[in-house]
Amino acid sequence: MAQNITLGIKDMMANADKAVDSVTAEEAIALHGRNDVVIIDIRDPRELEREGRIPGSFHAPRGMLEFWVDPASPYHKPIFAEDKTFIIHCASGWRSLLATEVLQRMGLKPVKNLKGGFGAWKQAGGPVEAKEPHK
Repeated sequence: MAQNITLGIKDMMANADKAVDSVTAEEAIALHGRNDVVIIDIRDPRELEREGRIPGSFHAPRGMLEFWVDPASPYHKPIFAEDKTFIIHCASGWRSLLATEVLQRMGLKPVKNLKGGFGAWKQAGGPVEAKEPHK
């Protein structure tokens, strides 16, 4: 029997876009480097190796994000317990939009999506650092 998908990504992203706060690349660049802001990169490690990363960003792979955020999880990362503003990004802003919605529902706050993701960051002239490839 063929699958009948009743909630597609377009609707999921539209719903998430209504539910979360987002920042433009220009706004994120202005916030970059502040002590009260953490930029979270949820891209795959291969994307970081290939494209570089935002200097000072914290890498939290999308597949582990909820586990790293939840203090009751054995995988919890203390950075997510800090009193900071979290800006979540991926390559284009799609994965991070959905992830931001989940993190907001989990109670992480304030948490914002970077509209357009890393691509928009680079296009707006944000700093990028190369990541050393695995040896």
